[in-house]
Amino acid sequence: MTVRGAVAYAPRRTGAGTNGHVHLNGHRGHVDGTTTQAPSILTERTLVLNVTYQPLSITTVRRALLLVLSGKADVVHTRPGAIRSSRMSVPAPSVVRLTYHARAPYRRRAPLHRRAVFARDAHRCQYCGNRAECIDHVHPRSRGGEHTWENVVACCRACNVGKGDSLLSEGRYRLHRTPYAPEPLAIVAAMRPDAPMEWTDYLPRLRPQPA
Repeated sequence: MTVRGAVAYAPRRTGAGTNGHVHLNGHRGHVDGTTTQAPSILTERTLVLNVTYQPLSITTVRRALLLVLSGKADVVHTRPGAIRSSRMSVPAPSVVRLTYHARAPYRRRAPLHRRAVFARDAHRCQYCGNRAECIDHVHPRSRGGEHTWENVVACCRACNVGKGDSLLSEGRYRLHRTPYAPEPLAIVAAMRPDAPMEWTDYLPRLRPQPA
């Protein structure tokens, strides 16, 4: 892949390792002669910020690099790895900031589903702090509670069974933090196991909210 005739990603060939693999032109070669495509750093993800540092989108390293090389964005943070050519080496961007003001896209509320709730609550029970195994309606649906971000939390099975259909005011259960509707981009980032830690500096809704 070339970028305006200047930059390409082409891993160097290395000798066979202890696992019997060699790397050549972005492919992994096996000792039996077969090859598989090695992941390219160009397909990794980059957070794009507006000129005001407002998060706008999550795109590929390739697209972010095109913005940087065209003067439309500056690199704020880099990630391990680089895109190399015979004449230059460019660090792979993790976060870029536009050099102009872009109109922020309209975003609906983040879809509410089990994986998203677990991501928001860091896979921890919001009653006892143990590992979450299911979700719970703080105000039970059987008593008029709604299926909304503000009324759903991750919890363990023991707390789910113990709380039952009772209200918080009727029992010993207390929330560690108040449930909230996260930013859609924050949920996308939280659900990515490879999301760089620096993204949370610009997606503050990923941080714990006070109870």
